[in-house]
Amino acid sequence: MTPGPATQFLFSLERFGMKFGLANMAALCDALGHPERAYPSILIAGTNGKGSVAAMVDTALRAAGHSTGRYTSPHLHRLEERFTIGGREVETGRLEASAVRVRAAIDGLLASRRLEALPTFFESTTAVAFDLFRESHVDAAVLEVGLGGRLDATNVVTPVACAIVSIDFDHQAQLGHTLASIAAEKAGIIKPGVPVVCGAMPPEAMDVIARTAAERGAPLVATAEDGALAARVAAIPIALAGAHQRLNAAVALRLLDILDADARHDLRVGEDARRTGLMTAEWPGRLETIQYQGHTLLLDAAHNPAGARALASYLLDTSPGGVTLVFGAMKDKAVADMLRELRPAAAAIVCTTAPTPRAMPAADLLPIARSLGLAATADDDPLAAVDRAISGPRPVVVAGSIFLVGAVRERVLA
Repeated sequence: MTPGPATQFLFSLERFGMKFGLANMAALCDALGHPERAYPSILIAGTNGKGSVAAMVDTALRAAGHSTGRYTSPHLHRLEERFTIGGREVETGRLEASAVRVRAAIDGLLASRRLEALPTFFESTTAVAFDLFRESHVDAAVLEVGLGGRLDATNVVTPVACAIVSIDFDHQAQLGHTLASIAAEKAGIIKPGVPVVCGAMPPEAMDVIARTAAERGAPLVATAEDGALAARVAAIPIALAGAHQRLNAAVALRLLDILDADARHDLRVGEDARRTGLMTAEWPGRLETIQYQGHTLLLDAAHNPAGARALASYLLDTSPGGVTLVFGAMKDKAVADMLRELRPAAAAIVCTTAPTPRAMPAADLLPIARSLGLAATADDDPLAAVDRAISGPRPVVVAGSIFLVGAVRERVLA
């Protein structure tokens, strides 16, 4: 379905790129009558795993009988995917109606000079999410932080609980070049008195988060080295594939424990519902298998070195003979580091170009892959790259960017 004019206006804001700061969001929320205050929110940050945790928490809340809104980014195919209500992506007409309200608020703010310039695409879609969830009278909203935390558009909310799933290197230009600096940005979501759950992470990152939580009087719940929690997770068949999802499941369980124990917000989540959340959550494009021309493709949105490491660990267990990797990445990513992590699992690689202006061309990826000793070829077209990969004898994996995974998935499933 063709996007309506207000939704097209949102897409037009992509040209402004990223901008950090909460002033635009504060003004937008005020102009909309503070929709973000109409329901309790759970805010989830982290380098990797935050979308998976959001999916598990959202699924468990719904299993417990609560109506939910979930906001994630980016999307694989359609903007509507970013906004789920009751587990289903929002209808196009409802998205357009919300975009109309947000655009009207933006126009009013510009006219009154409360905004000096147009907000970014992400700021505007975040405002749409808040508005949609208020209109839907959700019992709770599960919000995935976009980038960082401290100055991310989602951080205008005061959540009832929050999580920092993982800390690793990504977006260094915006977040800093040390794990401590990245952790400081992620720890910006911690609010006074609001519990924060932390996944397993390097000590220097954990030190920053623990110090921030102590300064703000926020109860800190660490999932690493929690034997009782690990035993609980081990007893549950996790729906999402990969050993790293057990670490994510531990964070989700502790978040759900906190929600269940806090009577102020009426978000009780019994143990059966918690288990259901972990056992049935879906998160497309993350170690997802699909069929194409009689072959099984594995799709994974690993887009930084830590994600590549988790993918390689999974592949070494499941395909010890090696795979053929169809790989595309963004220009601003640590491509050599990603390929270095994937090299032990990749017997061959077909470099390709994800369909976005931010993509690194296949011709530029090729010499990087070859410099690492990978048997590499290239094809600019993602589906042609998949066709080349499936002509060989090994399992085929598509990874390196959510934009690449989304494009391949859409064309294969069409």
